[in-house]
Amino acid sequence: MVVFYIVLAIVVVIAIILFFMSVRVVKQYERGVVLRFGRYIGTREPGLRFIIPIVDVMTRVSLRIVTLPIQSQGIITRDNVSVGVSAVAYFRVVDPVKSVIAIQTVYAAIEQIAQTTLRKVVGQHALDETLSETDTLNANIRSILDVMTLDWGVEVTLVELKDILLPDTMKRAMAKQAEAEREKRAKIIAAEGEALAAAALGDASDTMMEHPLALQLRNLQSLVEIGVDRNTTVVFPAPLMSTIGELGNFLARERAASELHGGSGANDAATPASTTRPEAAPPLTDVA
Repeated sequence: MVVFYIVLAIVVVIAIILFFMSVRVVKQYERGVVLRFGRYIGTREPGLRFIIPIVDVMTRVSLRIVTLPIQSQGIITRDNVSVGVSAVAYFRVVDPVKSVIAIQTVYAAIEQIAQTTLRKVVGQHALDETLSETDTLNANIRSILDVMTLDWGVEVTLVELKDILLPDTMKRAMAKQAEAEREKRAKIIAAEGEALAAAALGDASDTMMEHPLALQLRNLQSLVEIGVDRNTTVVFPAPLMSTIGELGNFLARERAASELHGGSGANDAATPASTTRPEAAPPLTDVA
């Protein structure tokens, strides 16, 4: 009887161990790929699942999106500029069976193929294109990775260039180029402003020529603006040409008036000398 109970106890323990070995819990975001004697027999859905211990082997495969950082690596662009480019890729498993059977370690494989694809795509573009057309580069890298990883049961959802490291000499050259471009735009804008100002001044001068009072109003406005600063010296703007013309007219009038007064005075002085005659002396008479 003792032997019987010992055997029974051993059988119960083995049964319990086999029960726990046969129980598998598949989470909602996972799928279980079952191999029996090394051969694929099916996929287990989420929930409590049972397998045959020792005979069956179940591999859990996550279907969630995985973030894969691509380390920075030195790449030579098409115009022979060495840059360091790092990126990040997002992928997920869409076929658990292929991800287990078709490739040994899917995550390591995707990391390596992402690095080589990044180097290949960036090397086909110039530096300016790499800096400005990142969306195009991301789309090209993603399309290449999709084609390569399709047989592995993996879908690449997104690829983004994270950082582009430039040499110090290239940074200084780009800074000089940007500064020169800004100076060019500033000079162009200043020249356009001068042209517009000249045109506006021409229109204003034409208007003032047609309306002389407008110039006087402008002078008064200038006096008001000068008076705001409480200056001790007031400069009164006056039309230069009109002032010179008025001064010339005044001098001409003064000269004509002086000549007129001078001529009349000489005539008055000459007339008495020529017309005045001495009275004749009375005739002498003999006195007896």
